[in-house]
Amino acid sequence: MDDKASVGKISVSSDSVSTLNSEDFVLVSRQGDETPSTNNGSDDEKTGLKIVGNGSEQELQKELEDVLMDPPIEDQSNERDHGEEVRTDGDGEEPVVLEASASSTINPVSVAGLQKPEMSLPVNPSQGDCGDLSPFTPMTDEDSVVFSKLIYLGCSSVNAPRSEVEALRMMSVLRSERKNSLIVTLSVPNVSEGTVRLFDPQSNAEIANYPIYKILFCVRGHDGTPESDCFAFTESHHNAEIFMIHVFQCEIQEAVSRILYSFATAFRRSAKQTPLSAIATPQTPDSDIFTFSVSLEIKEDDGKGYFSAVPKDKDRQCFKLRQGIDKKIVIYVQQTTNKELAIERCFGLLLSRGKDVRSGDMHLLDLESMGKSSDGKSYVITGSWNQKSPHFQFVNEETPKDKILFMTTAVDLVITEVQEPVRFILETKVRVCSPNERLFWPFSKRSSTENFFLKLKQIKQKDRKNNSDTLYEVVCLESESERERRKTTASPSLRLPQSGSQGSVIPSPPEDDEEEDNDEPLLSGSGDVSKECAEKILETWGDLLSKWHLNLSVRPKTLSALVRSGVPEALRGEVWQLLAGCHNNDHLVEKYRILITKESPQDSAITRDINRTFPAHDYFKDTGGDGQDSLYKICKAYSVYDEEIGYCQGQSFLAAVLLLHMPEEQAFSVLVKIMFDYGLRELFKQNFEDLHCKFYQLERLMQECIPDLYNHFLDISLEAHMYASQWFLTLFTAKFPLYMVFHIIDLLLCEGISVIFNVALGLLKTTKDDLLLTDFEGALKFFRVQLPKRYRSEENAKKLMELACNMKISQKKLKKYEKEYHAMREQQAQQEDPIERYERENRRLQEANMRLEQENDDLAHELVTSKIALRKDLDNAEEKADALNKELLMTKQKLIDAEEEKRRLEEESAQLKEMCRRELDKAESEIKKNSSIIGDYKQICSQLSERLEKQQTANKAEIEKIRQKVDDCEHCREFFNKEGRVKVASSAKDGSDEDTDEEKETLKNQLREMELELAQTKLQLVEAECKIQDLEHHLGLALNEVQAAKKTWFNRTISSIKTVTGVQGKETC
Repeated sequence: MDDKASVGKISVSSDSVSTLNSEDFVLVSRQGDETPSTNNGSDDEKTGLKIVGNGSEQELQKELEDVLMDPPIEDQSNERDHGEEVRTDGDGEEPVVLEASASSTINPVSVAGLQKPEMSLPVNPSQGDCGDLSPFTPMTDEDSVVFSKLIYLGCSSVNAPRSEVEALRMMSVLRSERKNSLIVTLSVPNVSEGTVRLFDPQSNAEIANYPIYKILFCVRGHDGTPESDCFAFTESHHNAEIFMIHVFQCEIQEAVSRILYSFATAFRRSAKQTPLSAIATPQTPDSDIFTFSVSLEIKEDDGKGYFSAVPKDKDRQCFKLRQGIDKKIVIYVQQTTNKELAIERCFGLLLSRGKDVRSGDMHLLDLESMGKSSDGKSYVITGSWNQKSPHFQFVNEETPKDKILFMTTAVDLVITEVQEPVRFILETKVRVCSPNERLFWPFSKRSSTENFFLKLKQIKQKDRKNNSDTLYEVVCLESESERERRKTTASPSLRLPQSGSQGSVIPSPPEDDEEEDNDEPLLSGSGDVSKECAEKILETWGDLLSKWHLNLSVRPKTLSALVRSGVPEALRGEVWQLLAGCHNNDHLVEKYRILITKESPQDSAITRDINRTFPAHDYFKDTGGDGQDSLYKICKAYSVYDEEIGYCQGQSFLAAVLLLHMPEEQAFSVLVKIMFDYGLRELFKQNFEDLHCKFYQLERLMQECIPDLYNHFLDISLEAHMYASQWFLTLFTAKFPLYMVFHIIDLLLCEGISVIFNVALGLLKTTKDDLLLTDFEGALKFFRVQLPKRYRSEENAKKLMELACNMKISQKKLKKYEKEYHAMREQQAQQEDPIERYERENRRLQEANMRLEQENDDLAHELVTSKIALRKDLDNAEEKADALNKELLMTKQKLIDAEEEKRRLEEESAQLKEMCRRELDKAESEIKKNSSIIGDYKQICSQLSERLEKQQTANKAEIEKIRQKVDDCEHCREFFNKEGRVKVASSAKDGSDEDTDEEKETLKNQLREMELELAQTKLQLVEAECKIQDLEHHLGLALNEVQAAKKTWFNRTISSIKTVTGVQGKETC
């Protein structure tokens, strides 16, 4: 989990808001008896006595004395807080300033973090008239603001609940459909502990409710888009793996900003100020000490569908747990002194066996719920653990009557005003009893309480980060028990989880190899592995790989000897793939690319383990980095690929080792080969039966090879599963340095999983002298802390691996021990009480039956869903078929109509063709006639012109002769001048004029006749041209009609007609 997201400084805008809850720890279940209560677990006690089991009066009286002598914490807190009034109406709430910006997302912060607001919008929840933007009024029974006249457009599932792009896309889709829109009234609380509610505006009945801690993201539509009057929020639905988006529309667009503002108020990190915070705390020497009372309660399944608190033995002060019963842990945190600090959330609940446990050995529980109790005085966290997990096997085995167990519980809390998360650690005694043992439930003390003293130091104003509401940094955290046994010179122990560690504190490994006395375990992924290698070794490996690639089905003979010395780091990726048989893994690569697109049912467990895998390695330490992303995809793909086993704790370490040497596709292929071909997945099957067989084999090998250490472990009751579980399940990858881990994987891929026995015996032999001096707790601590640190140097790791390789452990011997184990198990089953065996078998069958019923329900649900989907698809197909049939009938009718139209047009075109042919023939005859007339006219004109020219020439010659004769005659010369004019008297002149006039009149008559003939010829020519133009006009109209009908064959006909007409016109011209 990324704790930076929880303590980061967040900004506000008017477009969207996102809660501080991480989806890794979204609280999704809140069942009846698990609801946080104010009496530290006494919520299941009703009036009257509820006695489970039988017993003597003395036992009843003894248990009753315990109750009478120890009043509940509830009564003490009630007396202390009597007379104080808790204000829940928000009248003392300061106005919140909303900063409007162009950003598309806004996140919640406290008011003090806002700077340079562009628009201030103060809202006082106690006032009902807040303008005309949206009619909203505060509810009288809770601190909330009500918005009316909203339209609920619907909801849909989303894969990315904090993606603004996907939220806006779903908003657009639901707004466009508007199938099931509903007018509602929306109630938005003003505190983070409240609930968003939807009401029917007519009956005021509640339609739905969504707790604030489940709401992950809020967004509004962008301005200038159709969705500008809409807003939506996403919430975790039923569990943290399903997310829903709810979309609303406002009648008044400006009201969207008001609603977003109300969500921002509800998402603020700090709750409302209480009267306690307004009172100035006197500066006493202990004014920086904050006291918390932390109570632990364990609940077990009572067989009736509820979880009831387990009793606590008065004499031994230990919880009495029953074997094989589902359990839950409830933590109550209450501040008792000093200024009240606001607990924002819990991001980790951890559990481990023993006391003085280091954070690296604690295991995370599944969080079920968190939040304030109904009276707001305490913060309640509920978690459960998986009984089948090997880490919690100690609470599933009956404890001998003369012994007790220690159990350590840790809870990590984020406190708003404190810079770092704070961890409270509770150490308690437990004893596991038979499930048939009679217990007096209602009279026994049920909780274990410890007081803690948290010393804080106020941060100076100049050292605070921008937009931060943190006021303090932690100096130390000390429990009351530690304070009592602490020596005067000892300093308080500081127990704080580092941010980003997901609830576990793992300090940096000591740089000095001699610092084995340090109690902090070695970080997984520690140690540098050099890629430098001697040139001769590389040449030897190069020759071997060249020969191996020629025949990949057969391993070279010298391979085993070279692998025992260690594969060069630069070649490990290639060699590991060849050893695992992944040289031809295209099908697994393609399968992997498909698997990463599917959803995994164990996504939350994978996400939780990713941050705890190799935190010391640079490639995996960054949350959300490339390393963690590739590791997440590999683990997710395998959980989908292997449905029977799925994802198990420890797989992430092996996958991380493979990722350091090859791409993720090849790493997935090698992981599948190791799990299936090398038998690692068998360890996780049948309630870890094969793993227990491996433990028995290891103990028998110890008995043969290291008898003194074997006998010592028997004396201190140290069994193999207490220290060797991680060795087999993670192949030593979880705790040991990388140099040693890589060498072990070399041997594993070459020789098989039996190499684990060689390495385990080598570890036990080399540390035998130290282990013989330890007790039970010391041995566990040695295996957890000192043992991995001894092999931080390559020299020590090489010696160990040489010792492991030189050990001869035959497969025949392992088979013999395996048969012994199964025979022993059969003998135990035969010697076991038949009733107990049948009860156990019955429980197993009931579990199998429940699992099968669940699978049957899932299959039935899937079948019903698929039937509904198929029926829906069938209905859609039938509707589509009907529509297509109708369309087919319409198309057929259109085809018939088109054929009739075609026939009609063909007849019309034939008539038109005939008409055009006749007109064309007529036009051709007219053209021929006109052509002949024109030719005749031209011929006549040319003849007349020739005759005229000849006449004129003759006349001129005649005149010239007459003039010549006149000039020659002396008598006539007197009557004519040089121009030929007459000079004689008028009488003589009159006589000559008469002759001349007669000749002129004759010529004029001839000329008039010729002009008349020419005019008639021109008139006939004009008439012919008019007829031609009329024919061309009719032809153009016919062409237009044909073009309108768009008939290709008719176009060709008209084109041919036009071509013929054009040619004839040209010939005519």
